Amino acid sequence: MFFPFTKIRLANMSASKKPSSREIERKFLLKRFPPNLKKYPHDTIEQGYLAVGRGGLQVRLRKKGSVRSLTYKQGTKGEREEREIRLSVEQFNALWPATAGRRLTKVRYDVPWKRHTVEIDIYRGRHDGLVVAEVEFDNLRSCAAFEPPDWIGRDVTGKPKYSNVALAHD
Repeated sequence: MFFPFTKIRLANMSASKKPSSREIERKFLLKRFPPNLKKYPHDTIEQGYLAVGRGGLQVRLRKKGSVRSLTYKQGTKGEREEREIRLSVEQFNALWPATAGRRLTKVRYDVPWKRHTVEIDIYRGRHDGLVVAEVEFDNLRSCAAFEPPDWIGRDVTGKPKYSNVALAHD
């Protein structure tokens, strides 16, 4: 497969953990940080958007630790289609300049909670101080049944103001 605007061959890329799947998630604000947050695994994430379209279409580049990826998402609110492929450093670096003006940086902590992982994102840069928590689910039933810990606040799932796409735009 070729992206004509980059002339980078993508056919030999290895797939990520979830090459094609439904993404079911909820997003929350935090009342306070969970105890001992710094002890949990965390990474700095840099991401930028190559394309954003109607119906929740997004094409995103992301660098998380040493992993670089290109992700296609389609859909709105709490349930979306998601396809992700890993990129080499060279591929990522060739595409990254095309995201200028549509980028964000955050530190993500992975906090276990019952049978789930709560991803706590602490934004940097112009959104310094914004903190959200996201939880992904296997199905709509577990999504609806989720009872958050007491340190999680208001549910902001589907609120455009808190979407990464909106936060990434200058």
